[in-house]
Amino acid sequence: MEKKEIYTELHKLVEKLKNAEDPKRKYEFILWLGKKLKVPNNSILIPENKVQGCVSEVFVKASFQEGKLYWEGYSDALITKGLLAFLINGLNELTPKQVVNINNKFIEDTGLKASLTPSRSNGFLNILLKMQSQANDFLSK
Repeated sequence: MEKKEIYTELHKLVEKLKNAEDPKRKYEFILWLGKKLKVPNNSILIPENKVQGCVSEVFVKASFQEGKLYWEGYSDALITKGLLAFLINGLNELTPKQVVNINNKFIEDTGLKASLTPSRSNGFLNILLKMQSQANDFLSK
């Protein structure tokens, strides 16, 4: 993964999943992350924060403070909530440019593809793309 020192949190999460041999362990970790995700302010549940291409309802929103992005999100499905939490934890406190420039190969590195249904796997990527799109909006302001 590129520039480990910049993407420290994301790298830690990827390594944790990569080192879990058993697909069940990966799933349990994702579920645990989902359960720990803070309940967001209801004001984020608006169409422009909705992640398209997800079977479940998923919302994510960035706020920009002192040059860094802070994320909050919501999903009505626990696995998807865990994937969302994974990305929120991994991308929190990065600059918009760092989020936009991230190589999505890390999704493959997690080894989750083997454990997830194709629609959840696509949802994971769609959440990342939504976050990158929001980060890009802050770059153009």
